[in-house]
Amino acid sequence: MSPPLQIACPQCHALNRVPGERLGDAPNCGRCGKALFAGQPVRLDSGSFDLHAARSDLPLLVDFWAPWCGPCRVMAPHFEAAATQLEPAMRLGKIDTQASPELGARFNIRGIPTLVLYEGGREAARMSGAMPSAEIVRWARAQLGREH
Repeated sequence: MSPPLQIACPQCHALNRVPGERLGDAPNCGRCGKALFAGQPVRLDSGSFDLHAARSDLPLLVDFWAPWCGPCRVMAPHFEAAATQLEPAMRLGKIDTQASPELGARFNIRGIPTLVLYEGGREAARMSGAMPSAEIVRWARAQLGREH
C-alpha cells in the first residue's frame, strides 16, 4: 500500500489524505462530503492557489485566462474536457487574471491563455496560446513523463 497523498478539495479547499491506489475510486472530501474529482477545473484565486499548488501532492495544471480574451474563451471547453482525461493524476485549475491580477504578476504572465504546470509547488513547465483538448492532455502528460 502506498503512502497517502494530500489532496485539496476543489469545493472547500480542505486537505484530505487519500491512498494513491484509491485516487480512481471517486473519493469524497472528509469535510464537505463532495467529490474530490469532478472532471472540472477548480477556480483558484490568491487565497486558494498555494494550497492546491504547494500543499496538495497532485501536480497542478493552471490556465491563466481573462473573460475579455477571445482565445481564452475558445480554449475554455477544451480545458474542461482535458480535466476529465487528466484527473485524478493531476488537478486542473483556472485563474482569472483580471480578478486576481496579483497572481498574474507573481508568475510573470505576459500573454493569455497561458498554461503553467506546477509540481511540488514549483513551476515545471509553461505553454502559451490556445490548444485543443487532445494537445493539452498530450502536453501535460509529456511534461510529467507520463505519455499515456
